Amino acid sequence: MLTPVLSGMRRRWVTFVGSFVALALGVGLIAATGLALAATFDAPERGPERFAAAPVVVRAADHLRVDTPTGTRSKPLHHPGPVGERIADRLAALGRTVADRTFPADVTAPRTGTDAEEPRTGADAMKSGLPRAGAEEPHTGPAVKKPRTGRGVEAQVGHPWPVAAAAPYRLISGRAPAAPGEVVVTTRPGGDRLRTGDLVQVRTPAGSTPRTVVGTVAGRGFEDAVFFTDDEAARISPDIEALVVHADATAVRRALGPDSGMDVLTGHDRRRADPDPDRDARALVSVNALLGTAAGITLFVSAAVVASTFSFAVAQRRREFGLLRTVGATPGRIRRTVCAEAAVVGVLASAAGVWLGARGAPLLVGRMAEAGLAPPRFALGDASWPLHTAFWTGVFVATAAALVSCHRAGRTAPTEALREAAVDSRVMPASRWAAAVLILLAGLGLPALALAVDPGDLLGRKSYVTRPMLLIVGCALLAPVLVRPVGRLLTWLPARLPGATGVLVRENTAAGVRRTAAVAAPVLITVALAATLTGTVATLEEARATEARTATTADFVVTSGQEGRPPAPAFVERARAVEGAVVSVSRSTAVTVLEENTALVTSEARAVDPARLAAVSELPVTAGRLADLDDDAIVVNEEWLTTRVGDRVTVWLGDGRKTSLRIAAVLATGTGDNGVYVTPRNAGGAGVDRIDVKVAEGADRRAVAAALHTAGAATGTRVTTRAAWLAANGPGPDDSTRTGLRMILGIALLCTATALANTLVMATSDRVRDLAVLRLAGATVPQVLRLVAAEAVVAVGVGAVLGAVVAAVNLLVVWGALALLGVTSAVVVPWGTLGLVVAAAALLAAVSAALPASFALRTRPVELAGARE
Repeated sequence: MLTPVLSGMRRRWVTFVGSFVALALGVGLIAATGLALAATFDAPERGPERFAAAPVVVRAADHLRVDTPTGTRSKPLHHPGPVGERIADRLAALGRTVADRTFPADVTAPRTGTDAEEPRTGADAMKSGLPRAGAEEPHTGPAVKKPRTGRGVEAQVGHPWPVAAAAPYRLISGRAPAAPGEVVVTTRPGGDRLRTGDLVQVRTPAGSTPRTVVGTVAGRGFEDAVFFTDDEAARISPDIEALVVHADATAVRRALGPDSGMDVLTGHDRRRADPDPDRDARALVSVNALLGTAAGITLFVSAAVVASTFSFAVAQRRREFGLLRTVGATPGRIRRTVCAEAAVVGVLASAAGVWLGARGAPLLVGRMAEAGLAPPRFALGDASWPLHTAFWTGVFVATAAALVSCHRAGRTAPTEALREAAVDSRVMPASRWAAAVLILLAGLGLPALALAVDPGDLLGRKSYVTRPMLLIVGCALLAPVLVRPVGRLLTWLPARLPGATGVLVRENTAAGVRRTAAVAAPVLITVALAATLTGTVATLEEARATEARTATTADFVVTSGQEGRPPAPAFVERARAVEGAVVSVSRSTAVTVLEENTALVTSEARAVDPARLAAVSELPVTAGRLADLDDDAIVVNEEWLTTRVGDRVTVWLGDGRKTSLRIAAVLATGTGDNGVYVTPRNAGGAGVDRIDVKVAEGADRRAVAAALHTAGAATGTRVTTRAAWLAANGPGPDDSTRTGLRMILGIALLCTATALANTLVMATSDRVRDLAVLRLAGATVPQVLRLVAAEAVVAVGVGAVLGAVVAAVNLLVVWGALALLGVTSAVVVPWGTLGLVVAAAALLAAVSAALPASFALRTRPVELAGARE
């Protein structure tokens, strides 16, 4: 049977080339994303960095551990405590110890000539009060490497010099600091080159003072360090964050005892004392989610495109199948022929796709690392299972797509098949109707149920990525029925214009339902995905911005995101002394609860002064009063299991302390940014990371602004207006979410382009006799080409309209969920993205239809009209 199948495929290669290309691209993308996805499962962890040469490191436990009936549960602590002086003295008896203290230390490099820049104060400072674009998110753990904060300024961390040997850092010039005012700095590629003897300005929590560089060490990549004498580091930062102990680890554990609250780290575990040791793991979780989503959408789009292409190819061959039935071919023989052709295409295309994916995966991984979506050390492993999975997935998709199409071809009577070869009639069998209705009901019913039960669940990334699929599939299944009314709507005006082109486009669109549906289906998928994904993300971003604008009523905001540093303590004192300024200082922390006695759930929290909170914010309170917040109380949101005002809840604070607090008020859930509020006493050791300033009624706003900017200039703190802060905290054009969406939409566009080109080439090649009849009727070649291009554009328009309807339903679901969660925000429609997608599809469709028609029309019309299949 294989020989006649291959012979038939060779004669009808145009019919299969599009399916081959679409499937090969889909399998290639699945293979590439699968290989990258496999690399996230067993990616190697970084080894110890800060304490790579330390024998034993002692630090406060960084995880909360709670015993439950189902086992011990663990969660990272937001603010691990310091190593106490008593513990340090006890361990000093075992051997030599070195205390590590970490604090901000910003170095201003020496500059001369036109590079010099004087500090701005007063009105000049007010003009420059906008935040730096691209500022990093603040970290709550140990200090980490920060970006440059301005010309000649490097954001760095300070340490005592004795702990440098634990990394180890080694002097490459000069000597160790021996007196106050002396520092050793790291050299950085591309940074300002500091030399021994340079006089620099160093800003620490103790203030900004000039210091002399007495030595330099080579940078190690994970931080930019400035080393002080041991005594001066202790004066600047009294808390001991980690203690290096030169003693046997067993003796250290014995000296500490089981209930000390300290971790004794040796070997690979020493990495837990590094700056942000889980950064690679967090990045890989995001990479895993992105690649999984991309692979899923690739599979979905590829399957839909291949199924549509096979369905149209089978519909085109109705005359051939009718003739085979007439000469005695059984329905089973026809089905086996179509399935065998699909299997051959599937095997060949899958093999080509695996080859493409294996060579494209390194490029994908490298691009993700360059774009910041993956850690710099992210690399492919040696897993081969993604290639096998992609291959057999491609074969299955091709075979399954053919099974759906060949069933109808095999059960059609000979005379009916020959009659259907002329015109598209009964294009929707009862089975397709049933499948379409059931899928549409599920696509509408599940979101409706979620709106009634848990609206917040609809705003998660997994939900808004996967939810549209049911509606897309249901609408695509109904495409043959919807083509005629939507096509007539789009051609209503052209059909009434002078000339016959509009009328012909309308009638040909209505007559060639399968052709139009085959073109419209991939456009429907792409437009629906583009509008739903980008529109949902933009709508959620607008909702969060609306929440921030509503909740924040302060006139000025200072946050730790500015210059990568927390506000200077001196600025807080000076701001509070400004006449007419109401200053609210808050800290970022976390609280953890044990839900249903089985799971630890951590919620972000803010520690605030209740008396000043009301002056700078308007929080969406649904029960209770913010004024009732005190050291024995907590403000929660509606996501908590217990939300009755007056009830007591047991929580663990950011430093691991367990306490019982009374619920003073409950906030609306919103988009998820309405967190928990406690007082500074329950902040768990958190430092100040935000200052809101409100100009008191009747006070001089200009005077308050000038005083704040003067205080900021004197302490190295940047003060922003409320509007500037809101703009700076909005999503950037190159954030990871948007980059991931562009990647996903690029996959969908690639598959759609392939399907459009293939379907239109097949359709136009099948209509050469119809085009010849038009030529014989007096139509010129340009008129015929305009006609086929217009029909292709109308088919794209049909798909765009149907995709827009699906997207509108999904966006309305998102809007309804936000409304139920108490957020009043407009739906953001990505008109620019939709315009580009539709325009690209229309251009490609017009070219794909007109190009083969132009080649066919080179033959004399009489010869084309008299040709036989």
